Amino acid sequence: MTKSVHYVVRLRDVKKTFVTGKTRVEALKGISLEIAAGEYISIMGPSGSGKTTLFNMIGALDRPTEGRVFIDEVDVMQLDAYELAWLRCHKIGYIFQTFNLIQAMTAIENVTLPMIFAGMYRDEYMERGMALLELVGLKDRAFHRPAELSGGQQQRVAIARALANDPAIILADEPTGNLDLKTGEEIISLLKMLSKERGVTVISATHDIKMINVSDRVVWIRDGLIERLESREKLKVSVGGVV
Repeated sequence: MTKSVHYVVRLRDVKKTFVTGKTRVEALKGISLEIAAGEYISIMGPSGSGKTTLFNMIGALDRPTEGRVFIDEVDVMQLDAYELAWLRCHKIGYIFQTFNLIQAMTAIENVTLPMIFAGMYRDEYMERGMALLELVGLKDRAFHRPAELSGGQQQRVAIARALANDPAIILADEPTGNLDLKTGEEIISLLKMLSKERGVTVISATHDIKMINVSDRVVWIRDGLIERLESREKLKVSVGGVV
């Protein structure tokens, strides 16, 4: 008996057009994609390819001009502003290249903020927040502010924050972009561990070729379309890049 696949993200013929004055830009020209629960997906492509727009569609940060986006079988187009906010808070965790931590808050305060928005009680969110900081190896830095942390440590705090409400999906936008090589590799390994051991779907928009080594599939975007979709087994990595 074949085990059914649960697709945590489904896109059906998604198109996105931006209009500025008399200028129309077709950022996405018809994207269809299914992402299974627990997959590690990298979205790759040159600047201007539509990679970030696709990322924003998957994260319910923007709505398509045409087509449908389903997050955990919920049609994003049918949600009002309140329902969208609930979906983002409970189903999706976000990690950004610039970390986006609140500078006046400590690590534990940054991590627990989404839990407070979700209505969790203090004892519960403090216990969970400390457990998440321990998971990313920063329990001993819980009461340090971002300025007192290295770039890699700040990104680990951001990962802990992304896990705050036990999301089905983590969206990572260039998560290694501001990190040195060694620290970037550590962050990539941490994200892979979360995908494998916790069953979290990790979707990363990236230029970082190192992501290919841990990705289950790579979505190559060019000119607003999926140029190709490859599993890791079919990718050939050379010194000069990917061929």
